[in-house]
Amino acid sequence: MRLQLNYYFAVVQRVLGLLLMIFSTSMLIPMILGLVYGDGEADAFGIGFLITLGTGVLLWLPVRHVRRELKIRDGFLVVVLFWMVLSLFGAVPLYLATRPDIGITDAVFESVSGLTTTGATVLTGLDTLPHAVLFWRQLLHWMGGMGIIVLAVAVLPMLGVGGMQLYRAETPGPVKDSKLTPRIRETAKALWYLYLSLTAFCALVFWLAGMNGFDAISHAFSSIATGGFSNHDLSLGHHDSAVIELAAIIAMIVGSISFSMHFMVWRSANPLTYWKDAETRTFLIMVAAATLLATVVLMVSGTYVSLPSAFIKSMFQVVSIGTTTGFTTTDYSLWPSFLPMFLLLGSFVGGCAGSTTGGMKVVRFILLSKQGLREISRLIHPNAEIPIKISGKVIPDRVIQAVWGFFAVYITVFVVMFLILLSTGLSELTAFSAVAASINNLGPGLGEVSSNMAGLPGIAKWVLCMAMLLGRLEVFTLLVILSPAFWRR
Repeated sequence: MRLQLNYYFAVVQRVLGLLLMIFSTSMLIPMILGLVYGDGEADAFGIGFLITLGTGVLLWLPVRHVRRELKIRDGFLVVVLFWMVLSLFGAVPLYLATRPDIGITDAVFESVSGLTTTGATVLTGLDTLPHAVLFWRQLLHWMGGMGIIVLAVAVLPMLGVGGMQLYRAETPGPVKDSKLTPRIRETAKALWYLYLSLTAFCALVFWLAGMNGFDAISHAFSSIATGGFSNHDLSLGHHDSAVIELAAIIAMIVGSISFSMHFMVWRSANPLTYWKDAETRTFLIMVAAATLLATVVLMVSGTYVSLPSAFIKSMFQVVSIGTTTGFTTTDYSLWPSFLPMFLLLGSFVGGCAGSTTGGMKVVRFILLSKQGLREISRLIHPNAEIPIKISGKVIPDRVIQAVWGFFAVYITVFVVMFLILLSTGLSELTAFSAVAASINNLGPGLGEVSSNMAGLPGIAKWVLCMAMLLGRLEVFTLLVILSPAFWRR
């Protein structure tokens, strides 16, 4: 039994070591930027690279000859361990850097927030930070957006490690088995080529809209990844440009639509494919309706006297908060009436499954609403067989049950974390919005966390780190390894 267990963990250890070695190379980019710009902190990333690479090698070397196809259980364990370990090692250069001068708690919080594409920050004075540190934050977003595990499964087969189990555990959304191409390696490659192409196009648009090259690339990373980190304390409001805001709106919407759908549109060369998809269509209708409502409230309240200004500001914040990106051009927490809470609650829905967004995903809310309507119909016609369909396809009851289970666990975890934050002395609004902004991978909240989370107690930051990981891995992926059934052989 012990030999079996050791062999089981050896396989996981080997994969974890390989993944850490791959991740370590990403620190070379900000190190080079530090040398090029000469504003310091190149050493912090150089040391971070050596520590991460060395740890990966130490994990891999003793078990390098172990060969076994990964099972689904292995995939869950690797994903959870890697995201936790990755967050810790991503914090190393931030902790070692002299600017910003932060402790381990804040460094880990910033790293977790970056990788989970949450965008909540504990840093201030962003405009004066070194380019290496700023770019590292954005690069964490970009890598976390599609999921470094999906990138790894395109490489690991060449190293003798199967990848389908990792892909299933990592990919967000209620349906895990859909593939764009017959081979998982080709699927991962297709996703990343698409992701890279959209990022490059977004950077070009930002640059043409007036950003400098560094800002254009940085904000392209955080826009497509729907992350929300910016190089400026005022976020995109720093640029004060309606053109840049429109470009960001388009980029955030693109990042919020399933990348499988993008692939299908590219392959069919028919943009109408977006509208034919029920989830994408519902998402776009929700964005349009929320924008219209926010514009009316802002105009009636006199917050903006110009209709175009009210419309642009409304659309930007609706898209930014609704897609769980978290960019800001104005302090939406000061908007009148119910708008701030309305936008925050919208982040619980998020974007489409298979996108880079957080939240529970639009498709789950479609299924929940259809199930509610079906139960009403069953009260009237008890013996009727009423199937639930999306885009003309019948959804199995097992999927409906899984969605209800996900919803129940999501709300339960939210309530528990909300109560923990209340126990630290935070106000109800601050605690509620901090947990919502974290578990939905949104970023900015309301109350004391409307601009940043630097003032939160240490225990609250660690709780929110767990909330961000739970949100990024869609709750079950992380909680499943805590189940006794998971560890039974």
